[in-house]
Amino acid sequence: MAGDSETRLNGQADNGNTVRQPFLIGVSGGTASGKSSVCEKIMELLGQNKIDYHQRQVATLSQDSFYRELTAEQKAKALKGQFNFDHPDAFDNELILKTLRDIMQGKTVHIPVYDFVTHSRKDEFVTLYPADVVLFEGILMFYMQEIRDLFQMKLFVDTDPDTRLSRRVLRDISERGRELEQVLSQYITFVKPAFEEFCLPTKKYADVIIPRGADNLVAINLIVQHIQDILNGGFSKRQNGYVNGTPRQRRTSESSRPH
Repeated sequence: MAGDSETRLNGQADNGNTVRQPFLIGVSGGTASGKSSVCEKIMELLGQNKIDYHQRQVATLSQDSFYRELTAEQKAKALKGQFNFDHPDAFDNELILKTLRDIMQGKTVHIPVYDFVTHSRKDEFVTLYPADVVLFEGILMFYMQEIRDLFQMKLFVDTDPDTRLSRRVLRDISERGRELEQVLSQYITFVKPAFEEFCLPTKKYADVIIPRGADNLVAINLIVQHIQDILNGGFSKRQNGYVNGTPRQRRTSESSRPH
């Protein structure tokens, strides 16, 4: 597979040269704060969204893909809007940790596909191939220290609560088939309290705070410039170093469609 044998953490490339690990960027923030929009804007400004999957140097993935499988009782609650999807225990943190470690070792990983209408994982997956930079976004990306410590850069998208609520309402009704009353009840009962208890306190771990999300082009352009520096080898050469004085070989990445 493309790029699969070229990246190994403290391992050897095909030509015998030691290679570096990918640069991991965590992107956190409240529900509907614009985390995925920020990642999409970064990809767009880097020109990565127009590049063939086999040639991409930057990859993105979402914590939403890693919701746990629900029991029959939990699924019944979820269908009524009575299950807390914003609690840390709602996520398969063990799988997130394993996935991140595999990515750091240059391995090809399979990402689950979660169905928000049926509240279950689909019988398909997305294949993520090695990349030079990986953006991983989610509401609780910085909650677990073991996961948080794997990110070399941490971004927090800070958006007005009223804006986030309006976005959440529109999204859940149009994309997830929810009723307005259910969306508002879930927000008041679970989403808002969980944000204040679990997400907002992790803001202090962020290296960069992005007010207004994807609308903040000044902040995003600074981040894009930093990523370009990494892709060009400048930042990595200073911070991570070229092992044995040899720059890493060109790698390819692909985020395939669900199989």
